[in-house]
Amino acid sequence: MLGVIAAVLVLTVSGLLLASAVLASHRARAAADLAALAAAGVLLRGEPAGMACGSAARVAAANHGRLHQCIVSGSEVRLSVVASPGVTGVGIATARSRAGPGPSAG
Repeated sequence: MLGVIAAVLVLTVSGLLLASAVLASHRARAAADLAALAAAGVLLRGEPAGMACGSAARVAAANHGRLHQCIVSGSEVRLSVVASPGVTGVGIATARSRAGPGPSAG
């Protein structure tokens, strides 16, 4: 009987750790996408790259992430965001995103 209880407890804790890691991954991806769109919007208004990356950092933080890297090339931005799962021992989720105008037709 004790073995069954221990097995259920181990499976429950493992499930919670997995769910925490998946949630952090989703959070990092959403924060990266939104931050890239915000930075691209700033660039399209003609603002400098520093302002675009600053805007991306604010949007990432508002979405429970942290801007790890921001590279601006013309009116395109590529960035990466990290998000912590909130549980120690799980690791950090990282996501990358790109935003900017698409290729010109013609």
